[in-house]
Parts: sequence; structure tokens; C-alpha cells
Amino acid sequence: MQQDNTLQNGRIQRFLRGVEWLGNLLPHPVILFMIMCVIVLAVSYIASALGVSAIDPRPEGAAGRSADGIIYVKNLISGEGLAQIVSNLVKNFTNFAPLGTVLVALLGVGIAERSGVISAALRGLVLKASRKLVTFTIVFAGIMSNTAAELGYVVLIPLAAMIFHALGRHPLAGLAAAFAGVSGGYSANLLLGTVDPLLSGITQEAARLIDPSYVVGSEANWYFMMVSTFLISILGYLVTEKIIEPQLGKYNPNDASDEEILNSKIEPLTALEKKGLLFAGLSAVIFALLLAWTIIPEDGVLRNPKTGRVAGSPFLHGIVVFIFVFFAVSGYVYGKITGSMKNNNDVVKAMSESMSSMGLYIVLVFFLAQLLAFFSWSNLGAIIAVKGADLLKELGLTGPLMLIGFILICATINLLMSSASAQWALTAPIFVPMLMLIGYAPEVIQTAYRIGDSTTNIITPMMSYFGLILAVAMRYKKDTGAGTLMAMMIPYSFAFMVGWSLLFYLWVFVFGLPVGPESATYYSVG
Repeated sequence: MQQDNTLQNGRIQRFLRGVEWLGNLLPHPVILFMIMCVIVLAVSYIASALGVSAIDPRPEGAAGRSADGIIYVKNLISGEGLAQIVSNLVKNFTNFAPLGTVLVALLGVGIAERSGVISAALRGLVLKASRKLVTFTIVFAGIMSNTAAELGYVVLIPLAAMIFHALGRHPLAGLAAAFAGVSGGYSANLLLGTVDPLLSGITQEAARLIDPSYVVGSEANWYFMMVSTFLISILGYLVTEKIIEPQLGKYNPNDASDEEILNSKIEPLTALEKKGLLFAGLSAVIFALLLAWTIIPEDGVLRNPKTGRVAGSPFLHGIVVFIFVFFAVSGYVYGKITGSMKNNNDVVKAMSESMSSMGLYIVLVFFLAQLLAFFSWSNLGAIIAVKGADLLKELGLTGPLMLIGFILICATINLLMSSASAQWALTAPIFVPMLMLIGYAPEVIQTAYRIGDSTTNIITPMMSYFGLILAVAMRYKKDTGAGTLMAMMIPYSFAFMVGWSLLFYLWVFVFGLPVGPESATYYSVG
């Protein structure tokens, strides 16, 4: 038995080293986008010279359709192409849909994060849970922490390990449960967060390669992701209780590399923190009621003024504003009561610090915006989509299993490139138009991507917080290695992949439910 375990661990270690080696071959995402821009320019020159083209699937008179019904590759290295690049370089950046929406949402999240309300809410949620429900609550809290992802990794995962140890349970089981929720359930949430406008903006830009007027809202996957929150929480609970904790066995304190951590005490919420959470919660409820008043009544002021419906309403178009206000109000109220925000300058400081943490994202967006623009101008994205869609139709790969296969592709790519935005930015311009042409709406395609992207976060050393999680684990069990951590998380990854894909199939194709408010399931080019 011991020899079998040794062989298994050896295979895991070799696989891990292989993944890490392949991942390290990839340059930084910013450099990768720069390289891709140059590649698109070069390919546009070669493909244009070779006369590469495709039949335009859009009907006559449709926006963006060529006069003769043929899509030709445009040479971007020509005089006309270079003039277009130079004239629109800044505009590509400033008009890039996800840029403004993510930054606006983050202003509110920054106030809430730095006031301490999110951290206190997570602590309160986990500490108040009964012994029987503590595992479920930790996974659930991990998923909810994704509105401010760093707090989940930095606060909740170490806290979960401490709670399990305090309860006489194996601390690594608590760490694994929290890690599964924070990272494996990254896309699920009851609330809209900064990842929603980020991904929807990229999806929208990709969809416009086929339909220049297509709009993908931040709320595009909201219904499905809310239900997914409970599914992932249940699966995380079952895997922890039935597989991980029994496999770990009884914890031996002598395994710790840091004896001080075993004596660490979990600080309960103070009376002031509880008061702050109470009033922050009340302010959030009042805001939600006011918002409901503007949208639920048939004459609600934020309904579509022309149709009177929610579809196409200022409410949906301005959902990012409400994310900003929701977090800003609750964060400010909590900060004023607890004293973490003494005056208006503290609010400004919280927002400015939040923006300063986005420097890398802004640099990345600049080159990402150029890449998507080059794809669009050169017509390479549209031609690849048409050719790919035709191939899928010829092979008969147009049914629901096609999207399940797409989930697996995204999950595999995520092992090497764990950044959700970077991965989607590279794959969306190809897969979104291609799958639109075989009949699926961008909102459904994005949902499938989010499942694949989330489920393998917890088993790749390329995930940015993998080293931090490993360091926390080693404090409780000094011989924990990358292979040990990955092996511990594989059951979660497998359970999430199977369970989430099954939910997706049932939700979309069996029950025919929309993945979000007014989100279409199918797309017709005509």
C-alpha cells in the first residue's frame, strides 16, 4: 500500500512539474498580448496576400456585412491599415467596455474592503456557524468572498484552518474547504462582483465580431451563478466531510512547522463590529428596497421607458453603478460606526488605494484592447469563426455536448493560464463568434467558460495564490508540498467539474432557463 502511494505521489509530482514548466514558458500576460498583436499584424499581411476569405453568414442589409457577401482579410500593415491603427490606438483603450465598468465597481468594493465590513462579515458568518454546518459555511463564505477576492485568500483560508484546529479537526481540511470555495467556486456568487463586468465586456467585444450591435450586460449570468453558489457549497461540503477529512485522519500537532500557530486564538467579533455590521446590513436592505421600488412596479422609473419592460432598461444598463453604491454605502456606514473611516478623507483614500492596485490591470487592458481591435479590423476573427463553425457543422458537433467539450477545453487551458481575464481575452475572440454561428448566445457561451475556468483553479501551481496557500498549509504540516496540496484538491476539482457541468446541461438544455435576466440561450445570425 505504501509503495502504491509513493508511486502515485511520484506521478502527481511529475505532472505538477510538467504543468509548472509549460506554464513558465508563457510570458507575462501583458507581454503575451503584445506578442499576439504583432502576430495578428503579420498574419493579416500573409492572409491578405493569399486571398483568404469566407462567406459572410449575415443577411443582406445587416450591420457590418460586406457588399458582395464575402469576408476578406484586411492587411493591417498596409498604409490604410497603419493609418487606422495610429488614429484609433487611444480610442481602442478608452472605449474598451470592461475598463470603465470594472474601475467604477471597484471604487465601491474598495470602500467596503478597506472599511473592514467584508472581512468582518466573513468572520461573523464562519464563527456563528454551528459545528455541524461549519464546513458548508466556510465553502459558502469562500464563494461569497469573491466580491473581494484577495480577502478570501488572505483572510478566510487561514481563518478556516484555525477554526478546524480549534474544533479538534484537521486544519488542512478547513484550509481545503475554504480554498475550494474561494478559488474553485470563483465564478459563483449571490452578488454581482467586479469579475462580472470584466468578463461580460470581453464577451461583448468578441460577440461584435459577428453582430456589431450586440450587448452583453454584467448581469448576463446572474441567475445561474446564484444557484451555482449553493451547488458548489454543497459539493464542497460533501467532498470535505466524506473524502478529504477522513483521508487526512487525526491531526498530529507535532507535524506543525510553526508551533505558535497552534496557540493562535480566533478573535470573535467585538460589540462595535457587530453594531457596525447591523447598521451596514440595514443600509444595504434600505438601498435594495429603494432599488426594487424603481424596477418592480410597472411604472418603475428605471424600467425601459419605451417598452415598460426590464429588458433594455436603465436598471440593467446601469447595474455597475448599483454595485458601486451598494458596497460604498454599506462600507461607509460600517466604517463610521467602527471608526475605521473617521472622515471623508478616509473614503477618498480607500478609493484611491483601490485604484492604485489596478495599475497592472490598466496596462493589460491597453494591449488587450488593441488585440481585440486588430482581430476585428483584420476580419481574422470573423473568418476563423466562420471556418470553425462550418467545420463543427460538418462534423455534427453542434449539440449541447459541444458546450460541455468547450468547458473541458477552458479547464485545460486554465491549468497553464489561471488569470480569468487573460485567458478569456485570448479565447473569446475565437470561440464566442464560432459558437454564435452554430446557434448559441454569448451569454451561454460565457457561462460555459466560467465553469471551466473556475474548476481547475485549485489544482494548478500557476494560480497566483497557490504559493500563499501552500505556505499556510506548511505551517500546520511541515512536509506539505505542491503535489500534496494538488492531490488534496483534485477531488474538489472533479466534483465541481461534473456537478457544475450537469447543472449547466439541465439548466440550459433540459429546463430551458435563462442564465441571467433577459439573457438569450440561442442566437440566430439571420
